Order: sequence, then structure tokens, then C-alpha cells
Amino acid sequence: MLLLTLGACAPAARVAENGPAPVTSDIDRLVDSLPLRDRIAQLVIPWIPGTYEPFDGDAFQGYERWVDSLHVGGIIVSIGSPLDIAAKINRLQSRAPLPLLVTSDLESGTTFRFIGGTPFPPNMGVGASGSELDAYQVGRVTALEGRAVGIHMTFAPVADLNSNPDNPVINIRSFGEDPRAVSRLVAASVRGVQDHGMFATAKHFPGHGDTGTDSHILLPTSDATWARLDSLELVPFRAAIAAGVTAVMSGHIALTTFDSGQVRASTVAPPVLTGILRDSLHFRGVTITDALNMGALVTHYGAGETAVLAFLAGADILLQPADPWVTVSAMEKAVHDGRVSEAQINRSLRRVLELKREAGIFTQRMVSLDSVADIVGRADFQRAAADIAARSIVLAIDSAGIVDSLRAAPRKLTLVSYGEGSGSNVGTAFAAELGAQGHEVTPVRLTPASGPASYDSARAVLARNPYAVFAISIRGVDQRGTMLLANSIAALVDSTARLQRTLLVSFGSPYVVMQSPHIGSYLLAWTSNAPSERAAARALQRAAITGHLPIRIPPRFIVGDGLQRPAAP
Repeated sequence: MLLLTLGACAPAARVAENGPAPVTSDIDRLVDSLPLRDRIAQLVIPWIPGTYEPFDGDAFQGYERWVDSLHVGGIIVSIGSPLDIAAKINRLQSRAPLPLLVTSDLESGTTFRFIGGTPFPPNMGVGASGSELDAYQVGRVTALEGRAVGIHMTFAPVADLNSNPDNPVINIRSFGEDPRAVSRLVAASVRGVQDHGMFATAKHFPGHGDTGTDSHILLPTSDATWARLDSLELVPFRAAIAAGVTAVMSGHIALTTFDSGQVRASTVAPPVLTGILRDSLHFRGVTITDALNMGALVTHYGAGETAVLAFLAGADILLQPADPWVTVSAMEKAVHDGRVSEAQINRSLRRVLELKREAGIFTQRMVSLDSVADIVGRADFQRAAADIAARSIVLAIDSAGIVDSLRAAPRKLTLVSYGEGSGSNVGTAFAAELGAQGHEVTPVRLTPASGPASYDSARAVLARNPYAVFAISIRGVDQRGTMLLANSIAALVDSTARLQRTLLVSFGSPYVVMQSPHIGSYLLAWTSNAPSERAAARALQRAAITGHLPIRIPPRFIVGDGLQRPAAP
């Protein structure tokens, strides 16, 4: 009866303007009705893959036990097809005593996690367009596609300023490095998401952009002063809060200046999560940890203690712990030992239950599998993605007029493609579009596994044509800890630029040009998905080039650089 009462009051898809709506008597009664262990478990959100799995398989039955025996409050779902994700969510929702809050990292659109989601450029590509409407559109489509498969909260937008070219984990996930420009886009993204029925999360508080360490592996540290944080890193978070963002996610970054010199992640530091976020920025919404199984934390404290310390620091939701059972037991013991108060647990639980109420899942927790394909990746969303991709293209330099020459007439060219991680298939759509425009393309593909013989062959093919185009995609690779271009391919790009007319096109990290100082023509397209590759190819024909760099690329380029080219008649 209590769940029915809660559901009857729930708005279908309303999002609070600055955190959860006021606590109601119904929520209070539900909190009072739950045993301590269930109240704790409602704050825990473990990870599941989005890929297909049979429901009677060992792995899926383990997820079901989290839901129907441990009574976790939600799940974070990762990469998979939209239908597989929706089917998994529906199954778990059907087993849950209380509806699950379903979350996902949908940065730069659902394609970040959905195989089949609408493929937008990453945030830095939107930063290159500089358009608040583009940021809003990405947020809007993310919400509509995510809700269609049963996801209620996205861990986006990224509010980090990527001011460090050596940052191995943020990079193109950031909108840029200028705090005012990033703030505008973060706020627009929040509005786009939340105006269309999904909860947004600003991350990684208090800012992960000026770090050179991958927090998935080790703990980055910062000695930033308040003056710096106040004028740089915190500016986009203030904008997100002013825009009504529902949640803020902590970053696994040590702020020694604010933590009495201690080297510990902000996720477990009360002076940061409570002192700065709650007290200084006056955030009243939901606080969420970054993944608690990341190396920056779990190697220091262990799975259970990590969760307890994060909660004591001010986190409401304990995300992706190494072991949900251990986490709940550790929290329960901490209550019995007097380290954690039930009052704090109840406050956090009320915030979580209010989110579920506002998402409308006390009345409707399942989604229709038949409607998924009507929404995810539909044609108007694809057109929006292509339009944004076209506006994201940046021509940083064309000192030898190579781009202008390619735009003037079809040419004979060698296209060398090289990608790592999710960009390993870079160049496919790019080459096809160049060919369709009349360029005579000789393709060469190199990989991280290519040896000296492959490079010798590439040099021979490059020598046959007057133009050389390199399509490079360097993006994050798990546990690698760097986004540098391999020396072998960087040397090939640079040596070719000294011998013939050479264009470098980046479909990933914008900083790869730093390793090839002789490059005189540089085009940035930000990601290797099909719309961005086609947009880059069309920029070498007749399309307008209008983007500007949202970051510095030392020592040659500053924020705002970008040669403009009108659409050819």
C-alpha cells in the first residue's frame, strides 16, 4: 500500500531544479519501515555489463541476488545493445522489492555506452562548435534514448577543465579549458538532460582536468589553492548547480591544501565533499562517488572501508563498489561501531527515494521493448548528430595550403589510418567519403602491433602519391595511463611532413600534433564515429569549416584558434 501511495504522487518525468524535491511523509514512512541493512543497501549501486547474457547464467543470477536478496538501490549499466540493456533492466526491476534507480555513463550521448545509440561528437567537439544549443541537443537526445531503455540518471556532463595536455583520463571528455565557455555548455547540457526526464550529474568534483595521472590506476594529487579552484575548476560546477543539476560525482583526486596535507582522494575527504561542495557551493542535491573499485581507492583502503570513508566524507550514493555484499556489511558494522549514524543514512536514503519518486518508477518501473527501436538512433537524432559533427571541425593550421588544395579539386592521396582502443577502426567512413568526392585514395592501415616491415611498406606507398593524409585516433585505453601517440607512428607522421604535402587529421586526442612538430596542416574531428569521419571528409571538399579550439595545444595553438572556410559553391 505504501508503494502505491508513493507512486500515485509521482510526477511522470519531472526533475527537481536543485536536487530532490522536499521530503514527504510517504517517504518518511518508507524509510522508517526498512531495516538498517536494507536502508544501507539502497545507497549502493553496483555495475553490470550491458551485453547479452542468459537469465539463468551464473553472472546474471549474481546480479539478481544483489537485487532480490541484498536489496541494492540501483545499478550502473555499461556497454551493450539498447535491447539487451532494456531487457536486463526489466528483468532486474521485476525482481526488486523497491524500484531500481538505473544509471549509466552517457557522456556525449548514449553512444558512449549503447551499441546503436546516436553517435554525437565528444564534449570537446561540442566545445569546438561553442554552441549551447548543440550541448542542449546532445543532452535532450541522451535523455530520450536513455529513458527509452530504462535508464533514469546519466553520470554526465563532465564539468572538468582539461587544462593539462598530459591528462590521460579526461581529454576529449571535457568541453574545453576556458571556465566560462565550459560553464555555458555544462549548464546547457544539464538543462537538455533534465528538461527531458533524466537526472544529470556533474563530474568529477572538484575537477579532474589538471592532472597527469589516471585515477583508474593511481591517485592524482593537486596542491591547488582556493584562489585557483574558485576561479577555474569550480566555475563549471557552480554553473551546473545554478542550472539545477540533480547530482554531483566526486573525483578520485587528492586536494592536499584542503585536507591538512593528507594525500587521499576527494571521494573520502570530508573537507572536499562536505566542506567545499555542501558548505561553500551550497549544493543540496545528491552526491555520488566515482567508481569505488578504482585503483586510486581500493588499493589503499580495501573494498569495505573505502565505502565507509566515502559515506563519512559526505557521499549519498556508493557507486560501483568492488563487492556490494562486503560494502553493505562494512557499512552496517560501522553503524554498530558508532562510526556512522543512522540519521546520516536516513538523510541519504530520503534523497535516493525522492529521485525514484521523481522518475516515476514507483508506478512504472518497466519499459516497452517494442518501443526501443522507435526512439534509440532514430533518423532525426542522426541528423542532429551529423549537424553538430560538421560544426565541430577545426582547421588549426594550413600553412602550406594543403587543405585548400584538397578542397579545390580531387587529388591522388595516400591515407594512413592508425587507431588505438575504441578508435582502432578509424578511417573507414573517412576514406569512403573522400572516394565519393572524387579523391583517388590509396589506403594504408597501421596498428599498435605493426612492426618495421609494415612501416617500410607504408613509406613506399606514401612516396607514390603527392598528398599524404594521416587519420589518427588516440583515445583512452584501459590501464595504459597515457594518451601519447606511439613513437613509431609519430615519427612517421613527422618525417612524411618533411618530405611531401601532409595533412594530419585527429579523430581523438587533439594533442597528438605535439609529437609531430613539422606538421603544417592539422584538422581536428574529435572522434572516429561515422558522422565525424564524414564531416571531416566533407571539410576537405565543399563544407564550411567553422570550429575553434576549446583548448591550448602547446606550443603552437591557443584557445580560440581555428581557420575559417566558407562552404564552397
